[in-house]
Amino acid sequence: MPRIYGSTPQVALDGRLCLGESIVWDDRRSLLRWVNIQAAEVWSWDPFSDQSPRCVTLPERVGALGLRGDGGLVVALARGFALLEEGGELRRLSSIADEPASVRLNDGRVGPGGRFLCGGLDEASPQQPIAKLYALEAGRATTLLSGIHCTNSLCWSLDGRRMYFTDMPSRRIDCFEYDIETGQLGQRDVFVDLSAEPGLADGSVVDAEDCVWNAQWQGSKLVRYRPDGSVEREVALPVSNPTCLTFGGPELDVLFVTSAWFTLDEAQRRQQPHAGSVFAFRPGVRGRPERRYAG
Repeated sequence: MPRIYGSTPQVALDGRLCLGESIVWDDRRSLLRWVNIQAAEVWSWDPFSDQSPRCVTLPERVGALGLRGDGGLVVALARGFALLEEGGELRRLSSIADEPASVRLNDGRVGPGGRFLCGGLDEASPQQPIAKLYALEAGRATTLLSGIHCTNSLCWSLDGRRMYFTDMPSRRIDCFEYDIETGQLGQRDVFVDLSAEPGLADGSVVDAEDCVWNAQWQGSKLVRYRPDGSVEREVALPVSNPTCLTFGGPELDVLFVTSAWFTLDEAQRRQQPHAGSVFAFRPGVRGRPERRYAG
């Protein structure tokens, strides 16, 4: 029987993943793809069938992934970039071995022009602004931005000329002018101020109406922002830590959301039995196809 998703969030896959993240819809294969960072896992699943998901375990933690134009995935491992073939073969590309040992790659997405942008986070405590944002192009990573605590929310406006980004502890989402031809960043402005909100900005995606959907870590909700930064709606979730989201399905009209039980204590995990699951609902708007890495 095909799965049916309604207008309110429901558990699509009861995964109980430690840190589900970086979910994208592969429209060519009709699959969701996402990672479980701490377990070094890459997951693939058809959310409209009764088939079981497929999981590939990598030799290193994996922070983010993107679709490739030639098939397979581009992945951000903890300390470098690689290509992952459908059969599980991993081909390593650029490394960030020269960065401080406490830095690993975190949030990433394929942007306009076919580049895979991914930024790092500092895992030390207290967290320091020592991570960078990279652009991977033709297998080579270059630095776009420095002085980052924890990268998240990478996505682009419909025309590709605005890039959204957060350094999570800043409690805001910023937007940059983005040069599609060169991949360089321009003027930086504050898009959304979350200083009065309970949560932090985690993963984001832009829908077909140019609005930004953001998953708010420790906020138990998704927020849809208009292009001017005003709030269009909030959607409550039964878990504290939603992490990332993507539009999927043949019509790109189902919003899928990853979550995590990472940082929850035993009492909180009992109170949130579906933390770490994938959620889904039909929000009444559609998404757009994910871009694909050109390398």
